[in-house]
Amino acid sequence: MSVRIVRLGSPRAKDEGLRIGTVRRPPRGVPKSEFAAQDWYDVWYPNLAPSAELVKEAQDATTPKSWAAFVKKYRTEMATPDNARTLDLLAALSHGSDFSVGCYCEDEAHCHRSVLRDLLAERGARLKAG
Repeated sequence: MSVRIVRLGSPRAKDEGLRIGTVRRPPRGVPKSEFAAQDWYDVWYPNLAPSAELVKEAQDATTPKSWAAFVKKYRTEMATPDNARTLDLLAALSHGSDFSVGCYCEDEAHCHRSVLRDLLAERGARLKAG
């Protein structure tokens, strides 16, 4: 049992389980009825996505310093009680269920899902490679 950090829209792994979309917006041009069938996500959970302002900041982060500033602000957003409880819940669930969380970004190293990976690991989540 574990949680996988994935790129939404990529082919699903055999034992991936429920796919949770931690993105601010649904995929463009895809009917809601096709989200799961097209390997986007089964459940949309924008609560773990960066705020709209922070998404823009992440997209504009072209230096290590600007990326570090984004990471710090995103971690602050994830430290709010509701988000922290959600992360704690996902970490606990990873010990008894297979599921995945993800985002659309091509490069995980320059995506909030890399920070989600760290936040979940810090809470003792069982993580599985992508």
